[in-house]
Amino acid sequence: MLYRKLKTLYEKVRLQHYRDLFSRVKERDGSLSATEAYAADVIYLLGSPTVSAFADTLGISQPNATYKINNLASKGYAVRTASDEDRRECRVSVGERFYSYYNTDYPFIEKSVEKLKKDYTPEQLALLEQMVDDMVRYMEE
Repeated sequence: MLYRKLKTLYEKVRLQHYRDLFSRVKERDGSLSATEAYAADVIYLLGSPTVSAFADTLGISQPNATYKINNLASKGYAVRTASDEDRRECRVSVGERFYSYYNTDYPFIEKSVEKLKKDYTPEQLALLEQMVDDMVRYMEE
C-alpha cells in the first residue's frame, strides 16, 4: 500500500515536471530542444558536475556529453569552467539563461505543503519531514 502511494506521488511530480518542461520547449531561435532541456535539467540537478560525471549519469560517451554541453553553452544555458587543480578537468553548471527559462521553484509543491499545514499538526508534519529525509537518504544509498 505504501509503495503504491509513493509511486503515485512520484508519478504526479514527474508528470508536472514534464508539463513544465514541455511548456517551455518552443520552436524558436536559441530555444532548447526537449533533449537539450533534459540535459540542462540533469546539470542543474547534479549541481556542478564534471563532464565525465555528467556523461556517467546519463550513460553516454564523454564525446557525446561534450557535444551536448557545447550546444547548451553556445545557447547560454550552460557554463564550462576549467578546474583550478587540474586544467584537464572541466566542470559544467547552468548559465543565467537557464534560470530565466527553467522554473526552479515548484509552486504545486508549495501549495500542497500549505494545505498540509492546515490539515495536520506540527508534530505530524515534523514526522513527515523526517520520513521524507529518510526516504531521500535511502534513495541515495
